[in-house]
Amino acid sequence: MASSRDRQRKLARAKLDRQLARRAAAAKRRRQIQAGVGAAVVLALIVAGSAWALGAFDSEPKKQAAEDTCLWTPQDGAANSNLKDVGTPATKDLPTSGIRPMTITTNQGAPITVDLDLAAAPCGGASLAHLASRSFYDDTKCHEIITEGALRCGDPSGTGIGGPTYSFYDENVPTAPEPSPSASPAPGQPPAYPKGTVAMIGNPPGSNGSQFLIFFKDFNPAKPAYSVVGKVSGGLDVVEKIGALPTVDNGDGAKVKPKTDVVIQSLTVGDPTAAPASSPSAG
Repeated sequence: MASSRDRQRKLARAKLDRQLARRAAAAKRRRQIQAGVGAAVVLALIVAGSAWALGAFDSEPKKQAAEDTCLWTPQDGAANSNLKDVGTPATKDLPTSGIRPMTITTNQGAPITVDLDLAAAPCGGASLAHLASRSFYDDTKCHEIITEGALRCGDPSGTGIGGPTYSFYDENVPTAPEPSPSASPAPGQPPAYPKGTVAMIGNPPGSNGSQFLIFFKDFNPAKPAYSVVGKVSGGLDVVEKIGALPTVDNGDGAKVKPKTDVVIQSLTVGDPTAAPASSPSAG
C-alpha cells in the first residue's frame, strides 16, 4: 500500500507535467504568431517595393521611352566628296502604315507618281521624304539606264557613289524566285521586281542612301538585292519612254548613260495616306 508521501509525490509530479505542457503550448502559440506577423511584414515590403519600382508612388506616371523605328548610319563626307550633308531623318515616331505619294517631275514628259509603301519600307519612305524636304533631288540627273531594265536616279554627283551623309539597311528585299528552266518566272509566279517597281540601290549593296531604281520592265534575278520602297501609280509610260532612250559609255566602259539628259526638275513627297493601290498604272 502506497504511503501518504508517495501519493503526494505523484500528485506534485502530475501538477508539474501539466504546467510544463501548458508552458510549451503557450510558447508554440507565440512562435506561430511571430512567424505569421513576420511573413505579413515581408509580404507587405515586397508589395510596396514592387509598386515603387513600377512608379506607383511617383507624383507623375513615367512615360515609356519610344523605340527607334529606323537607324541611320553616319557616312564620312570628308572621305567621299560626292556625299552631301543635309542632316538625318528622325529615328522615332515615323509612319509605319499606309502610303506616301511621291511625285517626280522630269524634262521627259508628264510627272511620274509613286506610292511609297510605309508598311513594307518605313525607313525608305522616311529617307525619301526627308531628302525631298531638303530639295536634295531637285535639278539632278538620272544618270543610268541599267541593263536590268530600270532607270537609276538620286545621285546628285552622277557618279554612282553619291548620296547623303547617312545610310540605312535593306528592309524589303524580295525572296529569291523558285528555280525555273528559263530566265522568266515559273508559271503563275510574279517576278521579284515587276514593271513599275521602285527600289533603293546602295553602294555597296545593303547600304542605302538616296539612289533609287524605277523598273520599266519585269526583272527576276536569281538573287534579289534591291529593297522595294513602292510602285509607280502614274506616268509609267514616261518611265518606259525614258527606258527606250539610247545610251552611251559612262566613262567607265559601261554603256548605261542616257544619251539625252534625264533631269529631275523636282521630287516631292506628300503626307501619309491610305493603303497603296493594287497595281501600277500606265496613266
